[in-house]
Amino acid sequence: MRYMTSIRFIDAVARAGSIRRAAEELAITSTALNRRILAIEDELGAPIFERLPRGVRLNSAGELFIHHIRNQMSDLERVRAQIADLAGERRGKVSIACSQALLPYFLPEQISAYRREHPGVSFGVHLRDRAAAEAALTDHTADIAIVFEPVRMAEFHTLMRVRQQLHAVLSPTHPLAERPVLRLRECLQYPVALPTNPYGVRYLLEAALQNSTLEANAVIESDNFEFLRYYAGAEHTITFQIPIGLPEPSAGQTVLSVPIDPKDVPPGILYMGQLRHRTLPVAAAKFAAGLSTVLASRYEPC
Repeated sequence: MRYMTSIRFIDAVARAGSIRRAAEELAITSTALNRRILAIEDELGAPIFERLPRGVRLNSAGELFIHHIRNQMSDLERVRAQIADLAGERRGKVSIACSQALLPYFLPEQISAYRREHPGVSFGVHLRDRAAAEAALTDHTADIAIVFEPVRMAEFHTLMRVRQQLHAVLSPTHPLAERPVLRLRECLQYPVALPTNPYGVRYLLEAALQNSTLEANAVIESDNFEFLRYYAGAEHTITFQIPIGLPEPSAGQTVLSVPIDPKDVPPGILYMGQLRHRTLPVAAAKFAAGLSTVLASRYEPC
């Protein structure tokens, strides 16, 4: 909407930290953008940006103002979605900040199913760690966050929690591949490939080893779970993942997964939530409700 243009420009400058960079993204001149900022500052009766040698940053008044305008922008999206629903045609955009395990299988499947029913809805899916997911909710760049253990988010309102038992991921030809359940000490007799800190899977393993004499002989460390999974299929190493990040069993697969005995590694928790006290746009709220149902049917709620 036209009356929102100026505040969207302010938001773009705040995110870019530079009038010039924001102007390039907005396809206007930096001079025109600066005039907009000066006009808003004049209307407010106070500057909202500190001018720095290499850009700008919000001052205290700017922090208050940006919080206000982001709430306005979020509310407008919610109202537009509600108006679209009145016409029987759901539209809008759903933005998700999530842990890496959600990206290969679960979210593509769920988004595809939702869009078959509501093709007017678009999605933004962004890989974020736990701290970045909270920041994305706070600045309204994400409607929903889905993150794995642990969560310490003051502004995080939990919509659903489910347990995720740790699984060993290994080649079908690995000596341990035929076991229905594995003990952690059995796995650690072989070379392991581990995710780096601060991923939740690594957190679970570190917590399990803390009061134990066991040690993990990590021959590979990576922040990419797909790489770790494929590497386990290329060599007789063992890596670890949670069920939501694993493919459905199929013939001819290069890796398989076996649950770790919960006596050795208790289940972690997968959290789905939103910003506390925020009313989600219709499309995001409907999608979150659908995810809650699917999560509850596949995994143990807690």
